[in-house]
Amino acid sequence: MSVDPCHDEPLVLGSHRLQSRLIVGTGKYATFYLMRDCLVASGSEVITVAVRRERLIDAEGRNILDYIDLSRYTILPNTAGCFNAADAVRVARLGREILEGLENPGADWVKLEVLGDKKTLLPDPLATVEATRELVADGFQVLVYSTDDPITAIRLKEAGATSVMPAGSPIGSGQGILNPNNIRICLEYLKEGDPGYPVIVDAGVGTASDVSQAMELGVDGVLLNTGIAGAKDPLRMAHAMRDACRAGRQAWLAGRIPRKLYATASSPETGVVGS
Repeated sequence: MSVDPCHDEPLVLGSHRLQSRLIVGTGKYATFYLMRDCLVASGSEVITVAVRRERLIDAEGRNILDYIDLSRYTILPNTAGCFNAADAVRVARLGREILEGLENPGADWVKLEVLGDKKTLLPDPLATVEATRELVADGFQVLVYSTDDPITAIRLKEAGATSVMPAGSPIGSGQGILNPNNIRICLEYLKEGDPGYPVIVDAGVGTASDVSQAMELGVDGVLLNTGIAGAKDPLRMAHAMRDACRAGRQAWLAGRIPRKLYATASSPETGVVGS
């Protein structure tokens, strides 16, 4: 029996098992129809949706959920726009209520964001830990947006987070992975004694090479939105992000060659003509 050389295990996030390691958002698209096509092109099985009413319903009164195939995707509700733990917990519970009514399997989890500053949109670490504890106690599987600080990452895991998701760079900035060494340390700390613990890079991804770099660092997945929605050709970029996620993952599994200061000949040095 032949073996697929690119076989990979599914990404396990709590009770959810996923083949795609790319999670995409639904905001900032020019039209809901473009969003729908880009979701398909990305190959994602999970899409994240902001469930605050002002983000769920547009200026014309249209509900974004009416343009999403709920039989195809697991919705990951998020608490975008929340600046304190109490608001984040309230919005998470609202998301659960909405998805239970729609009978979508995403009702049991949440992408937690508790922001600390409107300019940088970086998370408030203390409020994020507080909200994580409360939501875990309430039965949620919490995927939590964090900085790339390894100590904060450990505190969030200790609070019960299903996955810690350090930012590559500020949300929507397109700067990519600004501090790969911190991501490496987060991976080391979070996976120590628990190698299956899922770590996902969330935020700051600007193009396909950023996704590939993140995956080659050894993270388990990438979550992005603006990198696709804000591209000149979002549909083409959605395809590129899908392929980059797969390529980066396969490169990580394959193992890169060591970096060396000097050259190493790729052809044999013995048995050549004239030797």
